[in-house]
Amino acid sequence: MQDIYDDIITSRLVLRLIEENIAEICLSGDLKTAGQMLGITISEELLENIGFFEYGREQLKKDSLYRPWSARAVILPEEKRMIGIIRFHSRPDPEHIHAYGRNAAELGYGIFTPYQRQGYATEAVSAMMNWARQKFGTHRFLASVSPENKASLRLVYSFGFTKVDEVMDEVDGMEHVFLKVIPKD
Repeated sequence: MQDIYDDIITSRLVLRLIEENIAEICLSGDLKTAGQMLGITISEELLENIGFFEYGREQLKKDSLYRPWSARAVILPEEKRMIGIIRFHSRPDPEHIHAYGRNAAELGYGIFTPYQRQGYATEAVSAMMNWARQKFGTHRFLASVSPENKASLRLVYSFGFTKVDEVMDEVDGMEHVFLKVIPKD
């Protein structure tokens, strides 16, 4: 049986958990060492998304059970190259999203520029939602998207997410909040 910390494997991708020690190395800017530890090449573009690791560090301080939900490298296995990053913002059911329903988990993702518009985000998001359903019984998912981010808006709509709110994020500015409820089997 697959462990909750194991790689999540799709037809084209591997989603590999970035352990806390590797995240700290990324935060220091040493992508070469972090890549060697993960067995991949990491693009400098990751440094533009370093907030993923800062946020993850804070979440782990508050909740040690957050670990399997934290950042994963989106990897093209045949190239041994990281092409993006994906994570859940917390374990399911944090108090700040109760207004959108109980037991929801919020996704965050980013695909590096040269790999965008090739379906990788769609594949990674699908795999993460399937993982959360299979391992934890999570059936409610949130995504917060800037109204200017047309690619992410297309992605959430393609999955059948429904806009449920607009919020002003202190870091990211205006965001539309989307909810997807997957019926239980």
